[in-house]
Amino acid sequence: MREKIRDLLAKHGGLPVAVDQIADEADLYAAGMSSFASVQIMLAIEEAFDIEFPDNLLNRKSFQSIAAIGRTVAGLLGTAEAAE
Repeated sequence: MREKIRDLLAKHGGLPVAVDQIADEADLYAAGMSSFASVQIMLAIEEAFDIEFPDNLLNRKSFQSIAAIGRTVAGLLGTAEAAE
C-alpha cells in the first residue's frame, strides 16, 4: 500500500524532493507539499483505492505523512495497513 501511495505522491504531490527520499513518518507539508497538492493526492488516492474520504478525514493530519495516509486508507478499507 505504501508503495502505491508513494507512486501517487510522486505523480501528484508536486514535492521538490524525490518521494523515495522521504521517510514514511516525515511531514509532507514540511517537505514542500501544498494544500492544493494534498487535494490532488486525495483525489488520486480515492480513484486508485476506490474509496471516498469522509469530511471528518479531510484534514492536514490525514495527509501529514506517508504513514498517516496509509493508516487513513487502511481504516477506510477496513483492513490492517500493509507495509507495501
